Amino acid sequence: MSNITISLPDGSERELPEESTVLDLAASIGSGLRKAAVAATVDGRDVDLGTVLHDGNEVSIVTNDTEAGRHVLRHSTAHVLAQAVTQLFPGAKFTIGPAIENGFYYDFELPDGGTFSEADLEAIEAKMREIVKENQPFMRSEHSLDDAKEIFADQPYKVEMIERVEAAQQDGDAADAEDAGEVGDGSTISAYRNTDAFIDMCVGPHVPSTGKLGFFKLQRVSGAYWRGNEKGPMLQRIYGTAWESKQALQAHLQQLEEALKRDHRKLAVEQDLLSFPSQLGGGLAVWHPKGATIRKLIEDYSRQRHEHGGYEFVYTPHLANAKLFETSGHLDFYADGMYPPMEMDNGTYYPKPMNCPMHCLIFDSRQRSYRELPLRLFELGTVYRYERAGTLHGLLRIRGFTMDDSHIYCSEEQLADEISSLISFVLSVLGAFGFDEFTFNLSTKDPDKSVGSAEIWDRATEALRSALVGQGLDYSVKEGDAAFYGPKIDIHVRDAIGRSWQLSTIQVDFNLPERFDLEFVGADNNRHRPIMLHRALFGSVERFFGVLLEHYAGAFPTWLAPVQVRVLPVAVAHEDYAADVAAQLREAGARVEVAAADDGLGKRIRTAKMDKLPYVLVVGDDDTAAKTVGVNPRGGDVERDVPLDEFIGRFTSEVADAESAALGS
Repeated sequence: MSNITISLPDGSERELPEESTVLDLAASIGSGLRKAAVAATVDGRDVDLGTVLHDGNEVSIVTNDTEAGRHVLRHSTAHVLAQAVTQLFPGAKFTIGPAIENGFYYDFELPDGGTFSEADLEAIEAKMREIVKENQPFMRSEHSLDDAKEIFADQPYKVEMIERVEAAQQDGDAADAEDAGEVGDGSTISAYRNTDAFIDMCVGPHVPSTGKLGFFKLQRVSGAYWRGNEKGPMLQRIYGTAWESKQALQAHLQQLEEALKRDHRKLAVEQDLLSFPSQLGGGLAVWHPKGATIRKLIEDYSRQRHEHGGYEFVYTPHLANAKLFETSGHLDFYADGMYPPMEMDNGTYYPKPMNCPMHCLIFDSRQRSYRELPLRLFELGTVYRYERAGTLHGLLRIRGFTMDDSHIYCSEEQLADEISSLISFVLSVLGAFGFDEFTFNLSTKDPDKSVGSAEIWDRATEALRSALVGQGLDYSVKEGDAAFYGPKIDIHVRDAIGRSWQLSTIQVDFNLPERFDLEFVGADNNRHRPIMLHRALFGSVERFFGVLLEHYAGAFPTWLAPVQVRVLPVAVAHEDYAADVAAQLREAGARVEVAAADDGLGKRIRTAKMDKLPYVLVVGDDDTAAKTVGVNPRGGDVERDVPLDEFIGRFTSEVADAESAALGS
């Protein structure tokens, strides 16, 4: 038997006997790699470890401690979940079960419209562990569409999926079937069988056997409409999480526990920041005084930074004539995310889903010269987007929100410098709020969905890439993930418990300047088309507030805290002095309140700590006589007999230093 030569990611080559599999390759490299391997990429195609290799293949082994590897683990665990449910609940119908961030889910229809209970979850998880212990192999097979319909004849949702593949094949568009969640190449269906009793449609890859799994936990059940259609059947969705080791699973579960404590919806109620009254309707919030104070500080800071950064402030209305959104393309591309139209005596109007079309009108309000570029327009503009009720999530997914929206109009020659400046600006502002870990994604052109010339796409993409490289920033490329109108950079922050949040985006747009026929007069006295940069820094003020609230677990830094100091008189006799302390602090610029001696001192101190105030001052007989305070700093040691003037000086210096650092001065 002759040998074959395999190329590895590091450029090295490896000789193997003919008919060797990916797993054989992993074993030849090392026992550790063999144990950690869960799948592989061969010549750019994701495959199972049992795939036979051929001479000249380029192979990358996927291990269980990578995101790609965890995806395989989670998808395989979802199959085990479906197998367990169908065995425990005869007659159950299963639909789809993808891997998702940090876990997986699977949707089921139980006989007679049944639902899963907490006890059911425990039984299902126990059954899954039996299946894992049996070390059942995942066996891949390919089937014609007719054969697949016979195999899944008792699973109507699977049959519907196969019929969609069939319809797409007849229409000559197999890609539509893939996009809809089906499997196969349009003429065949791939499936994986664990036992003779269970088979599931799937494109794979999967782990070699169920014994490779085991570090998982089922978490909760929710309702889910089939294909997200509110008029379709209501299904039961089981969520779970799966990891490569016991330690990784425990770390994730601990993070989830901490996340529950930090849930911004819970903290917002506890700290009286905002609420979501049912009378308003879903996805709409009202801001209480303390929450509004923090929001005002955030917005004021943003305005100040933009003013220093050379931006010009604009305001635009909350609704506009339908013709504007026809011109911008929103009615063609985004109508499902817009609220229904309002018929008025002079036309049809929509609440605005975006601010950018109106900013284009401002640019186009008069003739522009190259000397005005780059023109940076900034608005804290409220927009309205229809989000399905099931997707709403506090401030993180909301229907009415305020974007810190900037649109920059520049020439092609200015593009690279403007992008670089934008990245620096974004990181500086986010850093002022306590974020110091960032990741960057560069999204490139989808060849089948784009406008603009190849040349300008190349120039814009290179400008984004050069800006990232020029600042020494590592980034990932998301091939084909750009918007149809141009490439973009997405910026993620990591919060205090390690979660990643996508906040900021910088997008290059060739589409709107063309649609609105925007022009400027160049130095050559000819008319030129500007390039438009979209830049959302917070994403939205509401979502940023929610992320910030969870990041700090409600314990905002002193400069952002709605109440910075609470003064506690020991007894009624000390209330006048407490009021005087509060008055002097207010004079120095502090946000301060007095908790009257209606309850015991211990209870009031505990309440103040639960409110996560930066400073609690206690005043009694000695303090009244000596003009001192007892200082209880959040997270610090208690001090007694601190002169009031000294505390005020320390407090004002702390706030001034924080504000100065935030402004970069």
